[in-house]
Amino acid sequence: MTTLLPPKRPAPLKSLFSWLDADDLSSRASSESANPKEHKLSHYMPFLFLHLGCLGVLWTGWSPVAVGVAVALYWFRMFAITAFYHRYFSHKTFKTSRFFQFVFAVWGLTAVQRGPLWWASHHRHHHQYSDQELDFHSPERHGFWWSHIGWMTSPSNLATNYQRVPDLTRFPELVFLNRFDWVVPLLMAGLLYGLGAGLQHTWPSLGTSGLQMLVWGFFISTVVLFHATCTINSLAHLWGSQRFDSRDTSRNNFWLALLTMGEGWHNNHHRCPISTRQGMYWWEVDVSYYLLKLMSGLGIIRNLTPVPDNVYQEAKAQAAQPMGSVPLSADRSLT
Repeated sequence: MTTLLPPKRPAPLKSLFSWLDADDLSSRASSESANPKEHKLSHYMPFLFLHLGCLGVLWTGWSPVAVGVAVALYWFRMFAITAFYHRYFSHKTFKTSRFFQFVFAVWGLTAVQRGPLWWASHHRHHHQYSDQELDFHSPERHGFWWSHIGWMTSPSNLATNYQRVPDLTRFPELVFLNRFDWVVPLLMAGLLYGLGAGLQHTWPSLGTSGLQMLVWGFFISTVVLFHATCTINSLAHLWGSQRFDSRDTSRNNFWLALLTMGEGWHNNHHRCPISTRQGMYWWEVDVSYYLLKLMSGLGIIRNLTPVPDNVYQEAKAQAAQPMGSVPLSADRSLT
């Protein structure tokens, strides 16, 4: 994969920055292996750290306020992944200002799923090679666990392919956030600890603390968010129905759509990734789309891309086909 070369730095800072810059780290890791299916146990450490952090609940216990913060942060950050990392940075299904683009990138970084350019470059690769051998996380090609989490431990998948996101690399602030993707999560963890400690001091009757808020708001909420997001790579290619012949195993799944604020309409999305809306009909719940419509009404974003008429016509024709018939072959000019 191609990465932007880090800028030259004074010698005393070179070593320090090499351990803080995601591009430096991933470049070294990628040189270890060109095999995308090879994984290294050391690359599981960030995931292990997050999961072990959840065990802190055995010492901190729980409180309604800590659990409430964890739930709120789950939905707050799920929206950032589905609406911004996915529908904006990966597919550009709507437009916004440079200021709000930066806000969306920072918002997405709170999900602790690496930088927006890394996320977008890998997702665009997935759409180009969906369920083919080159697809990083196809459960059909590589199995469930690899598609769910294993692919992220491969040295060859750690780098950002900047050539896939030239529309985003024009903005130095996005490249910076992508390279130093640990800054926002670290700040968020610190703020959560401070919130819990402040509440403990001001309203001790709430029964929370800095560590409790950190465990619930950061570790538990982040781990649940991570696995829920990854179900779209894994379960959404295994479990559900197919409305369209998208030439892959993408499926529509109502339950995954609820869990991920609309991402579960995955077959719809693979048929028409340019559309902001993934739940095509009123009964296909797509909370991210509803919130994006609200943001459009407020002037924060603009030019939401609708589902094209010919895709609706294709869906109608497909529904009229007898059960068990071969899916319609359709024009793919809008994919």
